[in-house]
Amino acid sequence: MEILFYIFSTLTLLCGALVVFNPFSRNPVTSAMFLVLTIICMSGLFVLLKAFFLAAVQILVYAGAVIVLFLFVIMLLNIKEEERQRFRKFGAFLGAAAVAGLAWILVTTMMNSRAGERSVANNAGETKPLGELLFTHYVLPFEIVSLLLLVAMVGCILLSKTPETEEETE
Repeated sequence: MEILFYIFSTLTLLCGALVVFNPFSRNPVTSAMFLVLTIICMSGLFVLLKAFFLAAVQILVYAGAVIVLFLFVIMLLNIKEEERQRFRKFGAFLGAAAVAGLAWILVTTMMNSRAGERSVANNAGETKPLGELLFTHYVLPFEIVSLLLLVAMVGCILLSKTPETEEETE
């Protein structure tokens, strides 16, 4: 089991890095496919944690619906391979500051965690307690996320519409 954890975590990190730093192609569709692989590897980690419902949701919702939405946006907006842009110092500084902040949060969390202790929660991967928690305590964030996805889809459709010319309307 431990070897599977290392395999899935290494593949997750590798595919996640290939989403951003893709040496094979600058095409955004290739990055979206690496995102699918990242999500599949993450669902493997959920299976190792015996959270089977979360693994299934990870595959169905993220690898299915969200990636289809990403590809829909990429293809409707007709994003070409990105041209080389000149180096911007301010953007690079902000990116480095964001990476440093995330690294600080990661290190602080790891230092404050109790890695040696194991806590086994009751019903950790079962569907019923997760559903009760989601639809009682977290119903507002759940609905906000669904509205954000709806707004993103409507925005995508509006951005993809081509302006009608006078000849087409007659």
